[in-house]
Amino acid sequence: MITASRRQLLAGSGLAAFGGAVPVRAWAQVPAPGKPDLFVGTGGHGHTFPGASLPFGMAQLSPDTNTHGWDACSGYHQDDGSIMGFSHTHLSGTGIGDMLDVLVVPTRQELKLFPGPQDAPDQGYRQRFSNEFAEPGYYRVALESGVQAELTVTERCGLHRYRFAEGPGHILIDFAHAIEDDWDKGIVVEDANLTLHPDGMLTGGRQVNRWAKGRHIYFAMALSRKPDRVQFFGDDDQPLPDGATSVKGNKVKAALFFDSAGGEPILIKTGLSAVDVKGARDALAAEAPGWDFDGAARSARGVWAKHLDRVRVSGGTPDQRTIMASALYHALLAPTLFTDRDGRYVGLDRKVHQAPKGEEAYSTYSLWDTYRALHPLLTLVAPDHAALLTRDLCRQTAESPFGPPVWPLQGVETGTMIGWHAVSVLAEAHAKGIKADYAAAWPHIRARAFDRNFKDIDSTLGRGFYYDLGFIPCDEVWESVSRTQEYAYDDWAMAHLAEAVGAKEDAAALRKRSRNYRNVIDASIGFGRPRFKDGSWWKDYDPIQIGHDVDKWRDYTEANGWQATFLNQHDIYGLIDHFGGDAKFEAKLDGLFNAPSTLPENAPPDISGLVGQYAHGNEPDQHVAYMYAYCGAPWKTQAMVRRLLTEMYKADPDGVIGNDDCGQMSAWFILSALGFYPVDPVSAIYVFGSPLFDVAELDVGEGRKLTVRANGNAPDAPYVQSVRWNGKPWTKNWIAHADLVRGGELVFEMGKRPSRFGAAKGDRPPSFTSEA
Repeated sequence: MITASRRQLLAGSGLAAFGGAVPVRAWAQVPAPGKPDLFVGTGGHGHTFPGASLPFGMAQLSPDTNTHGWDACSGYHQDDGSIMGFSHTHLSGTGIGDMLDVLVVPTRQELKLFPGPQDAPDQGYRQRFSNEFAEPGYYRVALESGVQAELTVTERCGLHRYRFAEGPGHILIDFAHAIEDDWDKGIVVEDANLTLHPDGMLTGGRQVNRWAKGRHIYFAMALSRKPDRVQFFGDDDQPLPDGATSVKGNKVKAALFFDSAGGEPILIKTGLSAVDVKGARDALAAEAPGWDFDGAARSARGVWAKHLDRVRVSGGTPDQRTIMASALYHALLAPTLFTDRDGRYVGLDRKVHQAPKGEEAYSTYSLWDTYRALHPLLTLVAPDHAALLTRDLCRQTAESPFGPPVWPLQGVETGTMIGWHAVSVLAEAHAKGIKADYAAAWPHIRARAFDRNFKDIDSTLGRGFYYDLGFIPCDEVWESVSRTQEYAYDDWAMAHLAEAVGAKEDAAALRKRSRNYRNVIDASIGFGRPRFKDGSWWKDYDPIQIGHDVDKWRDYTEANGWQATFLNQHDIYGLIDHFGGDAKFEAKLDGLFNAPSTLPENAPPDISGLVGQYAHGNEPDQHVAYMYAYCGAPWKTQAMVRRLLTEMYKADPDGVIGNDDCGQMSAWFILSALGFYPVDPVSAIYVFGSPLFDVAELDVGEGRKLTVRANGNAPDAPYVQSVRWNGKPWTKNWIAHADLVRGGELVFEMGKRPSRFGAAKGDRPPSFTSEA
């Protein structure tokens, strides 16, 4: 495909080059849900997995190909070449690994207790594989030893079906299996136990000290065929005496031997709980009472079909429709269910709680990433579920010793990344009319906002300096520039929540403090710049670098000076004024997208997907292409958004340009492909970009439908000429969530040349306002 230069794209003259490569568009095509490709993101650095799951399900049953290294975060990578086995819990798209609980290894090879190295799979129980197939709710693969494996799930149970070739075989349960990395030298798994009960059920529990240190997992496993022999292994890897029915330790395993494994398939069903074995048993009894694997797979497919039907598109290319469907699939994997059948769950205080009737608790909140687009997407296409998550976050905020959640995983506050962005999700939900007990959460949010003695974790360091100096000094706290700006955004979100509960003085103080972001933006050079405790700036500043003292720490979070300059989402007109007006700000954005795409050697791998110095493969700047709309150049937003949609995503295993981060990268694609994006989620408005598809239909709740049309759309026509909303001219370059969720028809007239649509000051998006 011919590509236009980024200068041509920004000037609006380069997209005509795409025209000759595009097939005739099917204008009469009826919008339909696409077919996801579950292998999108499993290569490159997408960190997704292809196994069986349900939307937001607790059980996510998938093959594991590796447990070591950055690209093993989900347990699977397309290039690894061999499968270790199939475990029941996974993380989708994260930059840190964990989970991979209860590994099941079906094989006809001789018994081996270790997987062996990736480059020599024959030394362990790894198996090469072929004929992989995956669709929502189902996975199948052929293992080299002569076993065909099939996987499906219920909400809390993983179901396996193994067809062995004739002859003996065994199934190994490796309960020591977990993510391991060089930087984590402690005991990863401890206090593990396995027990074989008289009814043939195998149960177990363990504590895992990986990322979510101290989390617990319990399981109950039943088999359709009784093994001829069961052998347990302890920490020394020596077999326990024949007849032993249990084992305890840190690295425990069990091997289930079948003298004749062929014939009828061997089915396994495994219930999960983070509370106790009873919870796991209850899951099995209620969700998988029999042995109907095919029925469970049909049910899983049906659940997914209903969820994926919420967004239907026509137009675009076949690959783009596949990307859209795959993105929606990945956007519906997390947060993950965390309540047992009886409503019990482990809170962030490490205590067992009871969810109110009809409510659920969730885990895997990748909030630093997902507050930006994933949660806004759910408020639009899954409003009932968004409300469920909102009520859960209110309860977890009240229960946690750290206040509003940061990155909770399996009942553990990991404190990963910076800020406490649960407040953004809550404030956005309130702004969009979602009802929840915000008043119960507020005292704990207020403590995080104002109480100097409130317990600090890594994500909240430097708050005292932030209160006193108005910024975080780079000689005191790492990632100071990014922290100052993200704390300011959380102030903005907390100000909205304060207003919601009637705390007017707190709201005013937080709103004022939310402008602290300016204190690390040096207007004299027009960059986010490290600042010392005495108020002075880092003198040898280079925006390509990631910090003033990289041997000690960085000044930016997964970013450099260029990228950190544009972190502000809530006071964009204040930022524009800080830079000296529209023209200077527009020029600065041009500079970002046109700068050389060079990075220092010590740059983190998260900085990926570069267009100039803009990094689409990571979250901090994913709103920045839309900033042109605020300085009177919306056509540049349209050109750049279309470029990012077409260049940063592919219908291939390496089709996500960076970690998918629990659906955030996918959600960006979905919303931007629809033609709008939530630059500031708390404002409850969407800024227009450039719709990718000719027609998109969304179910937005209560039987209402939103239709988005892009008349005259084409690869060389990314520019919005005019807009109509429900048949009437619409001059604003933005629209409120409250309008969209009423349903109706949003029509874009597209063209090959930039227009002045939305450029007038009165038509630009609002910013730093509590009302849209």
